[in-house]
Amino acid sequence: MEKIVSLCKRRGFIFPSSEIYGGLGSCWDYGPLGVLFKNNVKQAWWRSAVQMRDDMVGLDASILMHPMVWKASGHVDCFSDPMSDCKACKGRFRADTLEGDVCPDCGGELTEARMFNLMFKTFLGPVEEDAAMAYLRPETAQGIFANFKNVATTSRKKIPFGIAQIGKSFRNEITPGKFTFRTREFEQMEIEFFCHKSEAVKWYEYWLKERFDWYKSLGLREENIRLRPHDAKELAHYAEACQDVEYNFPWGWSELEGIANRRDFDLSRHQEFSGKDLTYFDEEKNEHYLPYVIEPSAGADRGALAFLVDAYDEDEAPTESGKLESRVVLRFHRHLAPIKTAILPLSRKAELMEKAGKLNQELRRHWMCEYDDRGSIGKRYRRQDELGTPFCITVDFQTLEDQAVTIRDRDTMKQERISLDQLYGRLAERLA
Repeated sequence: MEKIVSLCKRRGFIFPSSEIYGGLGSCWDYGPLGVLFKNNVKQAWWRSAVQMRDDMVGLDASILMHPMVWKASGHVDCFSDPMSDCKACKGRFRADTLEGDVCPDCGGELTEARMFNLMFKTFLGPVEEDAAMAYLRPETAQGIFANFKNVATTSRKKIPFGIAQIGKSFRNEITPGKFTFRTREFEQMEIEFFCHKSEAVKWYEYWLKERFDWYKSLGLREENIRLRPHDAKELAHYAEACQDVEYNFPWGWSELEGIANRRDFDLSRHQEFSGKDLTYFDEEKNEHYLPYVIEPSAGADRGALAFLVDAYDEDEAPTESGKLESRVVLRFHRHLAPIKTAILPLSRKAELMEKAGKLNQELRRHWMCEYDDRGSIGKRYRRQDELGTPFCITVDFQTLEDQAVTIRDRDTMKQERISLDQLYGRLAERLA
């Protein structure tokens, strides 16, 4: 994990937030490559969840919502973790994760556990009083439930159908950590899939497989991913069933995504607290009812971290002199790689730089490309390997004569000579 954190800082994937002021605990900024990479993860999710489906629509709900939303959802009264303080070192810990009754850091005596609500409070308007109090949303799901009637009416979708959303959420975690895995500000990719009660089990099983297969389709190795059912003690009070997609991080198995059968709990609560009728009229069944909900809820930051960890590899590569040296390579799936192609003139001769520059402009109309003319060609290859770039395109002096370039494959390091008039088609085929 230390190697990955170092690479992220060195290559511009992830920086500590506010670093020039000493940083802010468990807050991170996605750098030039990181924002491309994370956007690719979100776009791959959106394509799978929304674009390729007829039974799904999108939503982008407000982060700030009416305080009664969180009263109805149970977050005001129940969204809490038990917290204990160390009397000696003043450390704070989630009591339900402690083994024993002493401080894990210094062995000091712990205070009695007390409940700590995880929602961030803020105020709307110029006066800080209870009447103006609001919350930063701790999840994106409630924005979907509150808009269920609006979306069902305007989209003209018939049940079963789903609403998908990507957005920021905020939780005042007691013990954040493990790089970008557990943070107080994070991004979620959530689906609320509405169905008839009689079909809830079928759709629950469907989404378990659908979401598990999505991670594998983007390159996560099968031995590093699993589905883990919640036991009775772990299951949320509103859930009929729930399983987590877990990844085997360097510190062990941890959750990437939860898939839950939430029954009709959320819509019934919002119907009760708002006084509005949220039932759905099913023309085929000639029945008014509150739909059951299947919720696949994924973390964009956690998913990105898992894809990053799984892609990290070290092997040996030949230098320009023919000797072998170690190299670091990120073997990203081609859809997730932040840079798809790097255009490298063999030298900084004006005619090569001009040719490579024009090629870069042509290709970047289709993909994210990077132009690099500094350093030896071998060092530039190594740098692109660390960035996870699938293909490097070298423009050399022979290019000026035969109008062909050399494509180097990141994973195999094999090089192929190809004419410029065939380059786009070959790249499109490999990156499709």
